[in-house]
Amino acid sequence: MGTAMTSGVSTEYLSAVQRRRKWALLALMIAGLILFGFAASRWQQSAPNFYEAIEWTGMIMILVCVVGRTWCSLYIGGRKKEELVVNGPYSVVRNPLYVFTLIGAVGVGWQMGSLVMGAICALATFMVFRVVIDREEAFLRSAFPDAFAKYAARVPKLWPNPATWMDTDRIVVSPKPVMRTFADSCLFLLAIPIAEGIDALHTMGSLPVVLRLP
Repeated sequence: MGTAMTSGVSTEYLSAVQRRRKWALLALMIAGLILFGFAASRWQQSAPNFYEAIEWTGMIMILVCVVGRTWCSLYIGGRKKEELVVNGPYSVVRNPLYVFTLIGAVGVGWQMGSLVMGAICALATFMVFRVVIDREEAFLRSAFPDAFAKYAARVPKLWPNPATWMDTDRIVVSPKPVMRTFADSCLFLLAIPIAEGIDALHTMGSLPVVLRLP
């Protein structure tokens, strides 16, 4: 489709919002690294087994994020602005890519063994995505008014409802956007060695701990 103006939301504007989202996420990652560098988990000393359980759970959540985002891209890769996708993961929640990203954000925070750090990462990520989600849905609402109204009435925005699952016998996959989403998602895996490196620096005393979070 061409340049569609939909309630003031054009495809070019939507692309610009998505680009700003990526820069905002990069800024959050840098800020998170700084916070990670000078913060540590309260459980590391008082409950080491619980600390390790949080870390391992966070690692699993990151893997779920990578697999989940790639799965979503199989259904929607390269077609977000051209058609309303309502099957597969998009049949249980309208924004599954962002849901899996939030899961990954919690996992990144939990690599520090801190429940609070996971909540901070998830909240910061949600604040970045909130505007993007509203703009994308405004675009879809105007581009596919009747279909999106029915879709939004049946499928929740961010809280998955497995009861609404619906699939299709065949999907057309665009390899390039799928691989791009997979590569972007794999960046979450960097949190694992980074967290281990920061922990080692704390242990050696090379990096001071100024804040301990539960």
